[in-house]
Amino acid sequence: MAEVILDKIRKAYGENVVIESLDLAIKDEEFMVLVGPSGCGKSTALRMIAGLEEISGGTVSIGGRVVNDVAPKDRDIAMVFQSYALYPHMTVRENLEFGLKIRKTPREEMNRRVDEAAQILGITEFLDRKPKQLSGGQRQRVAVGRAIVRKPAVFLFDEPLSNLDAKLRVQMRAEISRLQKALKTTTVYVTHDQVEAMTMGHRIAIMRLGKLQQVGTPLEVYEQPANLFVAGFIGTPPMNFIPGTLADGGATVVASGFRLAVPESWRAATARHDGKKVVLGIRPENIREEARGGATVQVTAKVEFVEPLGHEVIVHGRVGDDLMVAKTDPHRSPQMGMDFPLVIEADAIHLFDAATEQRLTVS
Repeated sequence: MAEVILDKIRKAYGENVVIESLDLAIKDEEFMVLVGPSGCGKSTALRMIAGLEEISGGTVSIGGRVVNDVAPKDRDIAMVFQSYALYPHMTVRENLEFGLKIRKTPREEMNRRVDEAAQILGITEFLDRKPKQLSGGQRQRVAVGRAIVRKPAVFLFDEPLSNLDAKLRVQMRAEISRLQKALKTTTVYVTHDQVEAMTMGHRIAIMRLGKLQQVGTPLEVYEQPANLFVAGFIGTPPMNFIPGTLADGGATVVASGFRLAVPESWRAATARHDGKKVVLGIRPENIREEARGGATVQVTAKVEFVEPLGHEVIVHGRVGDDLMVAKTDPHRSPQMGMDFPLVIEADAIHLFDAATEQRLTVS
């Protein structure tokens, strides 16, 4: 078992508190992604799991053992860094062997593990090359291979794909996900890229300013974001936020450019909040140029900017006093400055308390 438990872990540099009190349970064989903007504390949390950062408070447990005072080499973890951290004077084979040599692994076993990892990652033909003779993607495979040969209880990845180009990042995302599924090794993966988080993680832990905002499956955080930050961080383009007021006993949201009947699924939450200031959240994919069924409300947007993406067009327009972004058919692309009718899918809205920024709930 390789469950990783963070129990009220804290990290401070003098008076500067980077992580306040982080509680997170990562299951055995789970692929957990820590995601958030730069400076949110996700890499610091990963480094505390690895033993590369001293813990200011709380405990870190790996496989049921508290490891606060255990040296990194004795934690049964393997870490893959953003910079690859390969030894430039060594061949690929020597890089893969290095950690095993330190642990005095028998030569026969070492050869078997290196050859097996090289075959899995498709780098067998590069074993005699130096890192400078490899592409960025090949170097990243070597860095992953160095972690695999260790056969650790936990893999730790610190933004490993950020130095790769867009096409290669997509390819490596798939390879790392496939590898983790095959090896069934508990994995903690740090990224600032929400697309990486959504496509790779079994669950996602979203952080902001050293605090955990929400933990859930990709679908859970997409469909039921806990607050405005999560709602705006997850999804591309980001969710539209429209200020409004609940009226008619909580049955209607009144915004500057339209009125929207609150769907039945929200009525229990809104009925007791009549008159409350709210933020209406609408994802661009739920605003289109024509209805696709279900409850809708029609608005007219004054087009300010158009982004053609081939398979779709992103339209930026103003509805009343508010900006609104929609995804539309590429064959019906509007022109800047024109009035463009759009349909909001009412059943797909989100509602947040304007004061607390939390998702509106019955309580």
